[in-house]
Amino acid sequence: MSGMQVFYSFSALNKALVPLKAKNATVGFVPTMGALHQGHLSLIDFALSENEAVVVSIFVNPTQFNNASDFDTYPRTVESDLETLKNYPEKVLVFVPEVKDIYPNGLMSQPFNFGGIENEMEGKFRPGHFDGVGTVLKSFFMLIKPHKAYFGEKDFQQLQIVKKLVEIEHFPINIVSCPIYREPNGLAMSSRNKRLTKSQFEEASVIYKTLQTVKNQFGTKNAQDIAQWVENEFKNCEVFKLEYFEISEEESLKPVIEIENHKKYRAFIAVFAGEVRLIDNIALN
Repeated sequence: MSGMQVFYSFSALNKALVPLKAKNATVGFVPTMGALHQGHLSLIDFALSENEAVVVSIFVNPTQFNNASDFDTYPRTVESDLETLKNYPEKVLVFVPEVKDIYPNGLMSQPFNFGGIENEMEGKFRPGHFDGVGTVLKSFFMLIKPHKAYFGEKDFQQLQIVKKLVEIEHFPINIVSCPIYREPNGLAMSSRNKRLTKSQFEEASVIYKTLQTVKNQFGTKNAQDIAQWVENEFKNCEVFKLEYFEISEEESLKPVIEIENHKKYRAFIAVFAGEVRLIDNIALN
């Protein structure tokens, strides 16, 4: 039985893509950093439902880590990832590139101007992060030339950055946003969850519960009071340390000053469980 195909160099992947594109087959793209979980698989399944071929990349991108120890401890599980994907059909093309494929001129980020959204939230706490994200995705988009690319809303700021990247670079790619996939306890699925202890994992339900309370309070309480409440909740929490909480406008990602009826808002949170950093968000209206 033929299953998914694995490629370790771009030239090999390209050989498989050329005949597909000659037939005008639509190609979807799901970029991952491996340590695959059900959230990734939901993106792949969605991409498969909309395209005749789907490229899934597994690449831990060095330039988007502003913290060297976070890069070093990021889970790398290529063998088990390939095992997870083995039952997918052969129209799934798994791309496991080497650094030189993506960075032929050395490990450098290109600086981008994303119109200011790169300076909010994650950008404040992870300098250079979005230049790294933009650089690796620009490289992937130019190599693979997909028709559609799929991103989860857990990294909502990144999703907005990717849309901006496509606009800036004039890539003819449709960016598809997919809902957050959650553990039974509400914790947003993330490769970093593998680094949590059993008790941290169980206690992490507090993150989503907090966001749900924020959603219920939004519109009846002002944003500053809600933020203060969240800060107090985490001050009393022994397991998690709050890095930031913000209610922002979805398009600009600017913190809300006053709620305007025609705008969409989202609450964003980042917390630390020991060394492990977790992020989440929720649509408010």
